[in-house]
Amino acid sequence: MSILINVNGEERVFDGEVVTPLLDVLRNTLFLTGAKDVCREGFCGACMVHVDGVAMASCLIPIGLARDKRIVTIEGLGRDDHLSPLQQALEDLDAVQCGMCFPGMVMSLTKFLEEKPAATRNEIKRSLTGNVCRCTGYERIIDAALALCQEQGSKS
Repeated sequence: MSILINVNGEERVFDGEVVTPLLDVLRNTLFLTGAKDVCREGFCGACMVHVDGVAMASCLIPIGLARDKRIVTIEGLGRDDHLSPLQQALEDLDAVQCGMCFPGMVMSLTKFLEEKPAATRNEIKRSLTGNVCRCTGYERIIDAALALCQEQGSKS
């Protein structure tokens, strides 16, 4: 079956089973490998994408339910020459990690900070509850998100 989806602003067509996980379509058909295939249970947050403006685990979304939705992956947040504000803050504070959980954290935090741009440290920590990292602490990531909140607050 042909299913039309909008990924990072581009109309794309997937020909296959409607129950195929969105994660598989992104990685194996569209070759967008930022969303990581880790737990396949929606527990770790590594495959997080935005679907119609909501952060969701792409491993749990059958492609049939993504039909006619606007999907944004980590590849759609920014480009090498123009990072998103959060990506820039993470780079500025050297908060980049191994890359397995990191894209999902960026996607979760991006959506959270859009909704709560003046978040506190504790609110930022709580927003990362669904993102599991096994290689490091979360402190530099939280520091970068908090710095972005403070920077945006000073511009207001």
